[in-house]
Amino acid sequence: MSVDPPVLEIRDLHAGIDDTPILNGIDLKIESGEIHALMGRNGSGKTTAANIIMGHPEFEVSQGSVELNGKDILEMKPWERARAGVFLSFQYPQAVPGLQVGNFLRKSVAAINGEDAAKGPEFRRTLKSAMAELDMPRSFLGRYVNDGFSGGEKKRFEILQLMLIKPKLAILDETDSGLDIDGIKTVAKGINSAVRGSDSAALIITHYSRILEHVKPDRVHVLIKGRIVKSGGPELALELEERGYDWLIPSGEDSESETVAATKD
Repeated sequence: MSVDPPVLEIRDLHAGIDDTPILNGIDLKIESGEIHALMGRNGSGKTTAANIIMGHPEFEVSQGSVELNGKDILEMKPWERARAGVFLSFQYPQAVPGLQVGNFLRKSVAAINGEDAAKGPEFRRTLKSAMAELDMPRSFLGRYVNDGFSGGEKKRFEILQLMLIKPKLAILDETDSGLDIDGIKTVAKGINSAVRGSDSAALIITHYSRILEHVKPDRVHVLIKGRIVKSGGPELALELEERGYDWLIPSGEDSESETVAATKD
């Protein structure tokens, strides 16, 4: 009996920028239907890991592999990874004046899932349902992409894209940043709806346990100085909230914030 490969499997990943090491041997596996969280202080390498999975050309991988459903994607260009099913929700989404949200969504879905997926009554029903789940009015479709959006609107829009595109792997980089309590609950509901019980998986990158209280990740991983030093269940996020990170720093290393990757995380 064949066993499907994990949605994401990272093995012994070493990477950096301009000959400066940032990731120092990461191993991570996420199965379909699972949501994992990657936590750590500023400069620990969290956003660097997201950029490398997505294929940011500024970073160089010196060792290791990144596989999507059993296929190594490190040689793929970013747009090829996107079409293969990798989705990255940005910390700071860019505004695109002149491009209406409705047109952007249809083009995005068509590019990833085919023209038929982006038209007809089924698409309209899916769009209407997703917008209702995220408390987004229909008038939102006529606005320009991220132009004049509040922080909460930007985050909801990212999750709306996730719910429509249905990628194999969603990387959500500080999706909870700038959200109030109601916004966190709404965004978490959208993430759960898109991933739970599906063939997809998600990696949430965050500093805080707030969103994880509503998403309830299967695993929480702690990244310190480019290494995953501890993994556990949702309770680990709450322990970090109470104790911070110093107790997880290997003996003999200083407890100062990571500085090597601070400008990239």
